[in-house]
Amino acid sequence: MSVYKILLADDEIALRFLLTETLSDEGCEITEAEDGQQAIDQLQKQAYDLVILDYMMPERTGVEVCEWLRQSDNINRDLPVILLTAKALDKDKEKARAAGVTTYIVKPFSPLQLLDTVQQLLKG
Repeated sequence: MSVYKILLADDEIALRFLLTETLSDEGCEITEAEDGQQAIDQLQKQAYDLVILDYMMPERTGVEVCEWLRQSDNINRDLPVILLTAKALDKDKEKARAAGVTTYIVKPFSPLQLLDTVQQLLKG
């Protein structure tokens, strides 16, 4: 099985740790970013298979990062993007869809729920 490269951007260190552990156990290679600008920097450095973005982050929100990605000529432009969000309002979901987010997971969620979503998207 090939190793999937995932960019995980979330400003909550405990959640990042938990998700990195969960995904690494499945053989994924995780690059962590702690804010939206770091996520963009990483996306400009290398190719990934999947991007996981927290909605509310310093510097840039997950939605802003996704918008930037979809409008760029970046190698990662067409990747699946999972948005982690505590905002479950329809207007937020619409904003996320408009930005090009593939799917979103509402917090709180279990790491296994995320894993299921990641596996579905990677098998695509």
